[in-house]
Amino acid sequence: MRAILLAGGKGTRLQPFTATFPKPLVPLDDVPVIEVLVQQLCQHGILDLTVVTGHLAELIRAFLGDGKRFGMRIDYFQETTPLDTAGCLGLLPRPTEPFLVMNGDLLTTLDFNALIALHKAQRPMATIATYPKKVTIDLGVVEMDERGYLTEYREKPSHDFFVSMGIYCFQPEVCDYVRPGERISMPELILRLRSAGQQVLCCREDCYWLDIGRPDDYALAVEEFRRDRWRFLPSRAAA
Repeated sequence: MRAILLAGGKGTRLQPFTATFPKPLVPLDDVPVIEVLVQQLCQHGILDLTVVTGHLAELIRAFLGDGKRFGMRIDYFQETTPLDTAGCLGLLPRPTEPFLVMNGDLLTTLDFNALIALHKAQRPMATIATYPKKVTIDLGVVEMDERGYLTEYREKPSHDFFVSMGIYCFQPEVCDYVRPGERISMPELILRLRSAGQQVLCCREDCYWLDIGRPDDYALAVEEFRRDRWRFLPSRAAA
């Protein structure tokens, strides 16, 4: 199976860490985020990888190379203009088999093979890896009637959601829904598939996941990696 790793963003929410190098290269202790993901793909037997680059692309190329040191084959697609998170699918060579697409700025213990197996068994057009997330509003929330009189007052309420992990398994036909050179986000593409009558499956698995998009999240990711390194890179821990 081929995986496409999205590593072209500027990481503006993570500045100043990303001022001089791309977000996928920020270190978790002594290992860059992108290396953790590459090692995990190898552990799951996914050995063909396309890395989509943009911002400071040469640094990612210099670090990963052709993939031989990881035991895999890595090639690159550099966006000359930003195409958002799904636009590259309109320009990349169309895969002949189901393939993975994933963000290059996350920390997870997701079983990629379980996601792939579910997708192949159910055969939807797309499968989204999802994660349960509790969102707390750190304020007192008031509700009122049409006259402005208070009906409810809740201090710091929380809500439970399922969020996208930024990891997807697609049928090759998904590429047909992106026009060459079109700028389109992954949520827009998913909704386009649904509007066209295609099935989109949600995969719910018991795992750890964190989007490394903000300084607080990055600090938490470093802490988690240092404390439970073996969960994310078991082969290295064993070595």
